[in-house]
Amino acid sequence: MGKMDVAKELIQVAAKVCGADIAKFQKRNNRELLTPEEYAAPHPVPANAYGPTYGAHREFLEFSIDQHKELQQECAAMGIEYSTSVWDLTSAKEVAGLKPRMIKLPSATNQHYELQEYLCKHFDGEIHVSTGMTTRAETERLVAFYEKHGRSKDLVLYACTSGYPVAFKDICLLEINRLQDLYGDRVKAVGFSGHHLGIAADVAALAVGVAGQRRYGRGSFEYIERHFTLDRTWKGTDHAASLEPDGLRRLCRDVANVSKALTYKEAGMLDVELVQRDKLKWSTEKHGDRVPHKA
Repeated sequence: MGKMDVAKELIQVAAKVCGADIAKFQKRNNRELLTPEEYAAPHPVPANAYGPTYGAHREFLEFSIDQHKELQQECAAMGIEYSTSVWDLTSAKEVAGLKPRMIKLPSATNQHYELQEYLCKHFDGEIHVSTGMTTRAETERLVAFYEKHGRSKDLVLYACTSGYPVAFKDICLLEINRLQDLYGDRVKAVGFSGHHLGIAADVAALAVGVAGQRRYGRGSFEYIERHFTLDRTWKGTDHAASLEPDGLRRLCRDVANVSKALTYKEAGMLDVELVQRDKLKWSTEKHGDRVPHKA
C-alpha cells in the first residue's frame, strides 16, 4: 500500500507470528514498464486506485531502492530472509545491487530475456521464476536460456496459475510433477506459487512435490509462495487472494508438520509401535497356539 510502516509490520508478523522463511516484495520502474499511454490512462478499477492515473497509482505504491535496503535490514533484524520480484531491467539492476540470496521474476516477465541475461551475468544468487500464463514451449525456451548461460542450476521453477483468486479446478497441482519430470535434472529446484483461497492446496502441493521428487529421483521441491496481507478487505486485487496472519501461521505450521510426516518407516516397526505391540498385538507367546482344528 506504499507505506513503510505497513511493510515492516508485514515482515514482523510473517517472521515472529507466522514462522515464514522469506519475505518477498516487488520492484518496478513504472516509466520503463508502462507505455506512455498506459501510464497516463485511468486505473481500470477506480475503486482500487491510489492516484488519478494508472502511472500515478503505481508510483504511489512503489518503494525506492533505499527503502528496499531498509526492508532488507528489517528482515535481517527479524530473522527472516529478504527477496524481491523484479519487473524490469532497471529494477533488476537495483535489487541485484542489494545482493539478496534470491531474486524472483513474476510470470509476467519470464520472457524478458534482456532482464534475465543481466541477472545471469551480474547476480550470483538463485533466480526464481514463475510459469503462470506461459506456454510449454516458452518454459522450454526459458530453461534452455539458463542452460546456455551456465546458470540453470541456480534456477528455481514455480508451478503457477495466474489469477486473483484462482479457482481450485485451475490450480493444477500436478504441474509440479510435470516440471519435475521434464526439468528436475536441469534446474536447481521446483516450487509452487499459489493465488487461491485457503491453505488446503498448499499442503497438497507439498505432498505432490515430495512424492514427485522421490518418484523421479530429481526435481527437489523446496518453495511454496503465497501473497500475504494484514487485512483482506483492503482495496486492491491482490488482497482477496492473500492470506491474513492466522492463515499464513496455519500454513507454515501445517507445511512444517506434514513435511515431517512425508517419510517411509525406517524399519518394520517404529519405537512408538513397540510399546503398543506389547499391549495390543495378538501373539502366540501371549495366547498360545489357538488355531482351530477340524474334529
